[in-house]
Amino acid sequence: MTNLYLLLMTMAGAAAAAQIAINARLLSVTASALWASNISFAVTMLIGVVVLAVASLLGSAPPPTAALWNAPWWIWLGGLGGATYVLLAIVLADRLGAALLSAAAVLGQLGVSLLIDHYGWFGMPVQRLSAQRLIGLALLTVGVALIRWK
Repeated sequence: MTNLYLLLMTMAGAAAAAQIAINARLLSVTASALWASNISFAVTMLIGVVVLAVASLLGSAPPPTAALWNAPWWIWLGGLGGATYVLLAIVLADRLGAALLSAAAVLGQLGVSLLIDHYGWFGMPVQRLSAQRLIGLALLTVGVALIRWK
């Protein structure tokens, strides 16, 4: 099952790469990074609402429990990272190109993800840093440098 999950996330990563190019074109059409990012979010929200409505009708998406209102304050910040990513990707896509932009984003994701796993931040299960994980981070850093300096 893990391999299926890896395949699905690889496909999501591929979609994110396409999103970089699509949103860069949206920027050129709207002439505004703020308009482009908000149009992208509006489409995301619309799709999310439609999928939620269908799932609710099928009985597979019950309403959230009251625990939602007692959860830590920081759960409401989940979209901040995505909004920052999309806005910066729109602004920087033409300057960096899709490959370098994606590589830098993945490097940032992996670096912080290793810390989140190691310390169990945000309620994640602890997975301690290891030499193999640090080597993976170092190799990804080298990969970013190779893409940067062609």
